[in-house]
Amino acid sequence: MTESSTNASPGTRPASPAPDGAGPAAVAPEREVLTWDAFGVAARELAEQVVASGFRPDVVVAVARGGLLPGGAVAYALGTKGVGTLNVEFYTDIGQTLADPKVLPPLMDTSDLPGAHVLVVDDVADSGRTLALVMEMLNEHGAEARSAVLYTKPRTIIQPDYSWRDTDLWITFPWSADPPVEAVTTPPVG
Repeated sequence: MTESSTNASPGTRPASPAPDGAGPAAVAPEREVLTWDAFGVAARELAEQVVASGFRPDVVVAVARGGLLPGGAVAYALGTKGVGTLNVEFYTDIGQTLADPKVLPPLMDTSDLPGAHVLVVDDVADSGRTLALVMEMLNEHGAEARSAVLYTKPRTIIQPDYSWRDTDLWITFPWSADPPVEAVTTPPVG
Protein backbone atom coordinates (compact mmCIF):
# COMPACT_ATOMS: atom_id res chain seq x y z
CA MET A 1 0.00 0.00 0.00
CA THR A 2 2.91 2.32 0.44
CA GLU A 3 4.79 3.98 -2.36
CA SER A 4 7.77 6.24 -1.97
CA SER A 5 7.92 9.48 -3.90
CA THR A 6 9.53 8.84 -7.26
CA ASN A 7 9.61 10.27 -10.74
CA ALA A 8 8.44 6.99 -12.20
CA SER A 9 5.87 7.08 -14.94
CA PRO A 10 2.33 6.04 -14.00
CA GLY A 11 1.86 2.28 -13.80
CA THR A 12 5.48 1.51 -13.00
CA ARG A 13 7.83 1.69 -10.10
CA PRO A 14 11.59 2.01 -10.48
CA ALA A 15 13.81 -0.96 -9.72
CA SER A 16 15.09 -1.27 -6.18
CA PRO A 17 18.86 -1.21 -5.81
CA ALA A 18 20.42 -4.60 -5.24
CA PRO A 19 21.52 -5.13 -1.64
CA ASP A 20 25.26 -4.67 -1.13
CA GLY A 21 25.79 -4.38 -4.89
CA ALA A 22 25.12 -8.10 -5.36
CA GLY A 23 23.41 -9.00 -8.61
CA PRO A 24 20.97 -7.04 -10.72
CA ALA A 25 18.44 -4.67 -9.22
CA ALA A 26 15.17 -6.23 -8.10
CA VAL A 27 12.18 -5.05 -10.08
CA ALA A 28 9.18 -4.00 -8.04
CA PRO A 29 5.77 -5.18 -9.22
CA GLU A 30 4.07 -2.96 -11.74
CA ARG A 31 1.38 -0.72 -10.29
CA GLU A 32 -1.27 1.67 -11.45
CA VAL A 33 -0.32 5.03 -9.91
CA LEU A 34 -3.00 7.69 -9.62
CA THR A 35 -1.66 11.21 -9.12
CA TRP A 36 -3.57 14.08 -7.53
CA ASP A 37 -3.87 15.77 -10.94
CA ALA A 38 -5.21 12.62 -12.60
CA PHE A 39 -7.62 12.18 -9.68
CA GLY A 40 -9.18 15.57 -10.44
CA VAL A 41 -9.62 14.58 -14.08
CA ALA A 42 -11.03 11.17 -13.09
CA ALA A 43 -13.64 12.63 -10.72
CA ARG A 44 -14.81 15.11 -13.35
CA GLU A 45 -14.98 12.43 -16.06
CA LEU A 46 -17.00 10.13 -13.77
CA ALA A 47 -19.46 12.98 -13.16
CA GLU A 48 -19.69 13.55 -16.92
CA GLN A 49 -20.56 9.86 -17.43
CA VAL A 50 -23.32 10.13 -14.83
CA VAL A 51 -24.80 13.27 -16.41
CA ALA A 52 -24.56 11.80 -19.94
CA SER A 53 -26.57 8.77 -18.77
CA GLY A 54 -29.41 10.99 -17.56
CA PHE A 55 -29.12 9.81 -13.94
CA ARG A 56 -29.38 12.72 -11.48
CA PRO A 57 -28.51 11.58 -7.95
CA ASP A 58 -30.23 13.14 -4.95
CA VAL A 59 -27.51 11.70 -2.73
CA VAL A 60 -23.92 10.55 -3.20
CA VAL A 61 -22.87 7.79 -0.82
CA ALA A 62 -19.10 7.49 -0.40
CA VAL A 63 -17.86 4.06 0.67
CA ALA A 64 -15.37 4.77 3.44
CA ARG A 65 -12.49 4.93 3.47
CA GLY A 66 -11.31 4.62 -0.13
CA GLY A 67 -14.40 6.27 -1.58
CA LEU A 68 -14.38 9.33 0.69
CA LEU A 69 -12.32 11.60 -1.56
CA PRO A 70 -13.75 10.31 -4.85
CA GLY A 71 -17.28 10.59 -3.43
CA GLY A 72 -16.78 14.18 -2.34
CA ALA A 73 -15.14 15.17 -5.62
CA VAL A 74 -17.87 13.55 -7.74
CA ALA A 75 -20.60 15.14 -5.57
CA TYR A 76 -19.05 18.58 -6.14
CA ALA A 77 -18.71 17.94 -9.87
CA LEU A 78 -22.38 16.93 -10.04
CA GLY A 79 -23.56 19.78 -7.81
CA THR A 80 -25.10 17.20 -5.44
CA LYS A 81 -25.25 18.52 -1.89
CA GLY A 82 -26.62 15.39 -0.25
CA VAL A 83 -23.62 13.27 0.70
CA GLY A 84 -23.46 10.30 3.05
CA THR A 85 -20.87 7.73 3.99
CA LEU A 86 -21.01 4.05 4.66
CA ASN A 87 -18.05 2.48 6.45
CA VAL A 88 -17.18 -0.94 5.10
CA GLU A 89 -14.08 -2.91 6.03
CA PHE A 90 -12.81 -5.64 3.73
CA TYR A 91 -9.14 -5.17 2.81
CA THR A 92 -6.72 -5.47 5.71
CA ASP A 93 -3.48 -5.15 3.67
CA ILE A 94 -2.27 -5.56 0.10
CA GLY A 95 -4.14 -8.57 -1.25
CA GLN A 96 -5.43 -9.52 2.21
CA THR A 97 -9.12 -9.39 3.08
CA LEU A 98 -11.54 -10.39 5.78
CA ALA A 99 -13.68 -13.44 5.00
CA ASP A 100 -16.55 -11.07 4.12
CA PRO A 101 -16.92 -7.29 3.98
CA LYS A 102 -18.52 -5.86 7.09
CA VAL A 103 -20.28 -2.58 7.78
CA LEU A 104 -18.71 -0.58 10.59
CA PRO A 105 -20.29 2.08 12.80
CA PRO A 106 -21.38 4.80 12.62
CA LEU A 107 -24.25 3.65 10.44
CA MET A 108 -25.70 5.95 7.81
CA ASP A 109 -29.24 7.24 8.37
CA THR A 110 -31.30 5.46 5.73
CA SER A 111 -34.72 6.93 6.60
CA ASP A 112 -34.77 9.26 3.56
CA LEU A 113 -33.58 6.65 1.04
CA PRO A 114 -36.88 5.15 -0.17
CA GLY A 115 -37.38 6.47 -3.71
CA ALA A 116 -34.14 8.48 -3.67
CA HIS A 117 -31.68 8.39 -6.56
CA VAL A 118 -28.39 7.39 -4.95
CA LEU A 119 -24.92 7.30 -6.51
CA VAL A 120 -22.52 5.02 -4.63
CA VAL A 121 -18.88 6.05 -5.14
CA ASP A 122 -15.82 3.98 -4.26
CA ASP A 123 -12.18 3.97 -5.30
CA VAL A 124 -12.10 0.52 -6.91
CA ALA A 125 -14.30 -2.45 -7.72
CA ASP A 126 -11.64 -5.08 -7.06
CA SER A 127 -13.43 -8.26 -6.01
CA GLY A 128 -16.66 -6.23 -6.11
CA ARG A 129 -17.84 -7.73 -2.84
CA THR A 130 -17.88 -4.41 -0.97
CA LEU A 131 -19.76 -2.68 -3.77
CA ALA A 132 -22.24 -5.56 -4.03
CA LEU A 133 -22.92 -5.37 -0.27
CA VAL A 134 -23.53 -1.60 -0.37
CA MET A 135 -25.75 -1.78 -3.47
CA GLU A 136 -27.82 -4.57 -1.91
CA MET A 137 -28.23 -2.58 1.33
CA LEU A 138 -29.38 0.55 -0.51
CA ASN A 139 -31.78 -1.38 -2.73
CA GLU A 140 -33.28 -3.04 0.38
CA HIS A 141 -33.92 0.47 1.74
CA GLY A 142 -35.86 1.42 -1.41
CA ALA A 143 -33.23 3.56 -3.11
CA GLU A 144 -32.65 3.61 -6.84
CA ALA A 145 -28.89 3.13 -6.63
CA ARG A 146 -26.14 3.25 -9.23
CA SER A 147 -22.41 2.89 -8.70
CA ALA A 148 -19.31 4.77 -9.82
CA VAL A 149 -15.67 3.84 -9.24
CA LEU A 150 -12.32 5.17 -10.33
CA TYR A 151 -11.03 1.70 -11.27
CA THR A 152 -12.62 -1.61 -12.19
CA LYS A 153 -10.73 -4.89 -11.99
CA PRO A 154 -11.58 -7.78 -14.33
CA ARG A 155 -12.42 -10.14 -11.43
CA THR A 156 -15.16 -7.96 -9.92
CA ILE A 157 -18.43 -9.78 -9.22
CA ILE A 158 -20.45 -6.62 -9.92
CA GLN A 159 -19.97 -4.32 -12.87
CA PRO A 160 -20.15 -0.66 -11.76
CA ASP A 161 -22.52 1.58 -13.72
CA TYR A 162 -19.72 4.11 -14.23
CA SER A 163 -15.97 3.56 -14.20
CA TRP A 164 -13.04 5.77 -15.10
CA ARG A 165 -10.43 3.08 -15.90
CA ASP A 166 -9.98 -0.70 -16.04
CA THR A 167 -6.85 -2.27 -14.58
CA ASP A 168 -5.59 -5.57 -13.22
CA LEU A 169 -2.74 -3.90 -11.32
CA TRP A 170 -2.53 -2.99 -7.63
CA ILE A 171 -3.39 0.71 -7.44
CA THR A 172 -1.52 3.37 -5.52
CA PHE A 173 -3.92 6.19 -4.65
CA PRO A 174 -2.47 9.59 -3.72
CA TRP A 175 -4.34 9.70 -0.39
CA SER A 176 -3.01 6.33 0.78
CA ALA A 177 0.45 6.24 -0.80
CA ASP A 178 2.23 7.12 2.43
CA PRO A 179 2.07 5.15 5.69
CA PRO A 180 -0.07 6.49 8.54
CA VAL A 181 1.45 9.27 10.62
CA GLU A 182 2.75 7.96 13.90
CA ALA A 183 3.40 9.83 17.11
CA VAL A 184 6.87 11.22 17.45
CA THR A 185 8.27 11.10 20.92
CA THR A 186 10.57 13.87 21.93
CA PRO A 187 12.92 13.55 24.86
CA PRO A 188 12.02 15.67 27.89
CA VAL A 189 13.72 19.06 28.02
CA GLY A 190 16.05 19.67 30.91
